[in-house]
Amino acid sequence: MAPAQRSAVSTSLPPQKGNLPVDITTFVGRRREVTDVRQLLSSSRLVTLTGAGGVGKTRLALQAARNVRRAFPHGVWVVELGALRQPGLVVEAAAATLGIEGRSSRGLIDQLSDYVRDNHLLLVLDNCEHLLDSCALLADHLLRTAPRLTILATSREALNITGETVYPVLPMSLPEPQPPLPSVQALSRYEAVALFEERAKAIRPGFTVDDDNAAAVVQLCRRLDGMPLAIELAAARLQALSVEQVVQRLDDRYRLLTAGSRAALPQQQTLRALIDWSHDLCTPAERVLWARLSVFAGTFDLAAAETVCAGDGIEANDVAALVVGLVSKSVLLLDGDSPQPRYRLLETIRQYGAEQLTSLGDVATPRRHRDYFADLVAGAERGLFTPDQARSLGRLRREHLNLRALLEFCVTVPGEAPTGLVAASGLWQYWPSSGSLSEGLRWLDGLLAMSPEATEQRAWGLSVTAWLAILQGDLTSAADRLDEARTLGQDLDDRRTLGYVALFSGIITALHGDPQRARSLYEEALAYHRVVHEPIGIAMALYRSALIAFLNGDSQEVHARCDECCSLCDTYHERWWKAYALWVLGLQVWRDGDPQRATAVQSDAVRRFHEVNDLLGAALSMEAIAWVAAEGPRDEACRAATLLGAADTLWQALGTPLAEFTYLSGYRRDCEKAVRRTCGSKAYESAFDDGRHLDLDDAVRIALGDAPQRTERAASQDEWSLLTPREREIAALTTEGLSNKEISARLVISQRTAEAHIEHILVKLGFSSRSQIAAWAAEHQPTTG
Repeated sequence: MAPAQRSAVSTSLPPQKGNLPVDITTFVGRRREVTDVRQLLSSSRLVTLTGAGGVGKTRLALQAARNVRRAFPHGVWVVELGALRQPGLVVEAAAATLGIEGRSSRGLIDQLSDYVRDNHLLLVLDNCEHLLDSCALLADHLLRTAPRLTILATSREALNITGETVYPVLPMSLPEPQPPLPSVQALSRYEAVALFEERAKAIRPGFTVDDDNAAAVVQLCRRLDGMPLAIELAAARLQALSVEQVVQRLDDRYRLLTAGSRAALPQQQTLRALIDWSHDLCTPAERVLWARLSVFAGTFDLAAAETVCAGDGIEANDVAALVVGLVSKSVLLLDGDSPQPRYRLLETIRQYGAEQLTSLGDVATPRRHRDYFADLVAGAERGLFTPDQARSLGRLRREHLNLRALLEFCVTVPGEAPTGLVAASGLWQYWPSSGSLSEGLRWLDGLLAMSPEATEQRAWGLSVTAWLAILQGDLTSAADRLDEARTLGQDLDDRRTLGYVALFSGIITALHGDPQRARSLYEEALAYHRVVHEPIGIAMALYRSALIAFLNGDSQEVHARCDECCSLCDTYHERWWKAYALWVLGLQVWRDGDPQRATAVQSDAVRRFHEVNDLLGAALSMEAIAWVAAEGPRDEACRAATLLGAADTLWQALGTPLAEFTYLSGYRRDCEKAVRRTCGSKAYESAFDDGRHLDLDDAVRIALGDAPQRTERAASQDEWSLLTPREREIAALTTEGLSNKEISARLVISQRTAEAHIEHILVKLGFSSRSQIAAWAAEHQPTTG
């Protein structure tokens, strides 16, 4: 070849149409993401997949590229950048991928531009995060000079150039942490579980997720945040360990998860190398903030980060910019479920940060976290009888995991137990309203054991523990705690605590069947609380006195006590405790013979309970509405059964039926008998079961008469209606085990059309295999006849 010819740059591509690697392992899940990326590539010339290391950006990019390669006649070309360390080599790597030898005297970037200018191709720039500037410059230059070029990039941080569309890649789908555990069949719909099972089979042939190991598999996937690389590394450990043994060792996950592919890039062979890579890409200040943010559990907002993480070299005003930097580098995730911005670290990222915090010798940040959330609890307790009570309780619910971290700090760090006791006691209304009675009791019991000093804090902690024990029906231990609290209160002249001791003792006495003694104790509680101006105590004593009057058949006393309680609450613009007074008032109005007004009063109560997410109060009001409805016509009686089922679910969440109101259980029995008489036992059982499966919002709507009741069949048919009529036909045929070819013959459509319909069904339902479609269709398709 003549020199002139050797130096010329050809504008035609090599014979092969790209260099997409062949899959060695199956691609699991990500149907929706693949579809999204495919659609973005049809409308945007630069799409960047961002996300944390190990989240599966590269795998998703390659799969999406395979799906669109027919749209690029000159091929899909993958430029691997992960092994590069010099920014100046980015252009050379792209040129080498496309077969440009760079022998011309012209600049290599110009030769590359000439090479792609007239060709319609997709260029995949993989692992750009450590070479951002060079990748951004290359992408910008090529896109401006090659109008038919499309670029798909993967990076932990966006390229930030004009025309870029950023697509965040999130961890794989996981089952919800709340019980019950989905069935084994249903678990296969979750991508993280499906991936673990698929990779485990490669290590241990015949492995399946079954009833024996399902809980451990779900726990493993959840603790690894649904991160594909971490899950694959964990599956590799099944060569020598059981799933349960792998889970037990996840506290030291960086030592455990080290068996990556030797063919992978060094930073992708072990979990620690993967996170080290992200850490190295951060600025020194971002690394410090990452370490400090590890003290948060779950999610947190910017105000918390600014308060807890500022100091010792980081100004509060700098935290926001550093948070933005960590979000852009995919270290921090923006929590999409919150109306106001909240952030979280994946657990694997958080543990790495905690190690760094320890290595920095930072003991101040955990204490600032303690102080911040202890102050939050104190503020919420002060707001319990104010118009802000719903907002305060909502904030506590959002910060539940951080409150748990606060209490964990106080039980593990010497000398911190008194602070923890104050905080756990300050949550005395949060524990029952959030359905966390057992957790509250565990914390309080442990902190009381660590705080034996005779203080007002101990006296109040004993009283709160007794209150929670009463709600769980453990009257003996509650009485023992109240005895000690009474003695301490008398010794310390702690009248507030003595008022609550009398109040809670009255509840126990009422449950033991002595309403007169209970009434006397409530009067004692009222006297103490009026002296110390404790409005919550006054309101509680008033509505409890009204309840005793209801049991005694004294309608006038019920009305007087409820009216006084409501008036007190209105003075403070308080809504929660007024709801309890309305609940008792509604019971009395029902007994007085006015079911319509009784339902209206109980409806007002249930709205208020729902505002503050009080499960106990909501269950009481639903029961009361059911008792009234049971006396009505058949449709009302069936609604009563549904509400009893919904209330039953709430009682189970709280840990005991009717909580400390068991002396009202006769009304529930009468209600059930009335509904069975009116509707029949079969209809009662069906409606009751429907109620048990309602979420709180739907149950409240039915209690208020704002929503029709739904049977289980109706629910299934609603879900079935997600598909078009043709898709339903095809889904139904999958239950017969028919192939796409057989389905196309049965329906007289082309095989390609059948395949397209199957693909649409997979995307709509979030499935990854036709066997999942068949199982779902068998469960949901309406029966005929």
